[in-house]
Amino acid sequence: MKNATSNLFDLNGRVAVITGGGGMLGYQHAATVADLGGIAVLLDINSEALAGNRARLHDELGVEALCLTVDITDADSVSAACATVLEQHGRVDILINNAARNPKVEGNDGKEFSRLEHFPWEQWRQDLDVGLGGAFNCAKVFGARMAEQGAGVIINIASDLGVIAPDQRLYRVEGKAADEQPVKPVTYSVVKHGLIGLTKYLATYWCEQGVRCNALSPGGVYAGQNDVFLGKLSQLIPMGRMAKVDEYRGALAFLCSDASSYMNGANLIVDGGRSTW
Repeated sequence: MKNATSNLFDLNGRVAVITGGGGMLGYQHAATVADLGGIAVLLDINSEALAGNRARLHDELGVEALCLTVDITDADSVSAACATVLEQHGRVDILINNAARNPKVEGNDGKEFSRLEHFPWEQWRQDLDVGLGGAFNCAKVFGARMAEQGAGVIINIASDLGVIAPDQRLYRVEGKAADEQPVKPVTYSVVKHGLIGLTKYLATYWCEQGVRCNALSPGGVYAGQNDVFLGKLSQLIPMGRMAKVDEYRGALAFLCSDASSYMNGANLIVDGGRSTW
């Protein structure tokens, strides 16, 4: 028998829509929801990646997840997805705005396009369209539905780089001139800072209708990065390492569930202590 505290984390029967559901963290978010008894719905523009995560959820957890190929930058596509979710599950209880483009640091055709001086307008527009525009579209559609229901939770996946600036020393390449050094692109920080601002706006917008909104700001996840980069980054983190891919499950479970019932408009930073230095 569960005790009163563990009951707070119970998501039994709750429907959670996860954007970027075909990605590495998209799978982890879906698995967290499923482990707690919830119903995961995965949205992504990449149908192949969606199919992979759907198969993985089935094989590892025995879960049959609804997966929808959706362009979150298109409001009509998001509305159609919401209609499908309601048709199949009858409600929406949780929205996890996880989708984002991750602009590359590496140069392009010999020019360090990641540097602000060379960063293409089209790249800026596309990154903001997905990371901020997509979150806006999904909050607008799914959040409005939650408000009609009288309850719901929105979680925006931000980043420690939505709180602090990128340390560009991490990306320096020996032998290159200062104005040729690759950097973390501007759009990543702008999107993540913007998501925290959107979180505060949404937290007050539908509060009277029972809809809460918080942000989760994770640090970097280890995914085979080279040893030089890892060595530099580890020195910036008090815990001395990047996160394991499943180390954000507990934080997400807290934000999705009644365990965080009095938390609204907050940004939960889980970065191994990096942003404290």
